[in-house]
Amino acid sequence: PADLDGSLCGDVGFDPLGFSKDPKDLAKYREFELLHGRWAMLGVVGAALPEFLQTLGVVELGEPVWWKVGAWVMRSDIELNYLGMSGFHIAGGSGIAIIAVCQLVLMGGPEYARKVGIESLVPVGVWLPGDADYPGGAPFDPFKFSDNADEFEKQKVMEIKHARLAMVAMAGVFAQAFVTRSGCVENVLQALGAA
Repeated sequence: PADLDGSLCGDVGFDPLGFSKDPKDLAKYREFELLHGRWAMLGVVGAALPEFLQTLGVVELGEPVWWKVGAWVMRSDIELNYLGMSGFHIAGGSGIAIIAVCQLVLMGGPEYARKVGIESLVPVGVWLPGDADYPGGAPFDPFKFSDNADEFEKQKVMEIKHARLAMVAMAGVFAQAFVTRSGCVENVLQALGAA
């Protein structure tokens, strides 16, 4: 489409539903694509890694399959100790308030900053040199990839390609869990004939 002029990283001119017609909407959709893609990259690794490590015998987990963990924790008498601080009991619900507060601070803070824009963080002493999609600065670019502009553009393209692939992969992980009722690593091993 004429609306996609190649100025966005990862722009290959594919827009069959016409999302790119309004430039304001295009910017919003790009932000959503990056946000969901980053979560999907973390989600795919989080769904597969525990099961993979237990399959290799590296760690022993009570329940390594990502979608079964919550029920297993609620049925067990497990106690979460964080940095040597005990008392975060999940069984019985005594830790739910603490988890909710942590979620609010750790997720709500960055989401608020994303919503109001990174410029609004300057009065509270946080200066980020980039833009909303790539804020930069020490917290978001500790290895200073953005110092080399050409290499940084390549990194942006790689990120969006990996993000798109991870969103498709996460949809596959959801679908296989719903259909097979087993973990993603177990499904891969079954498909390869190794299980």
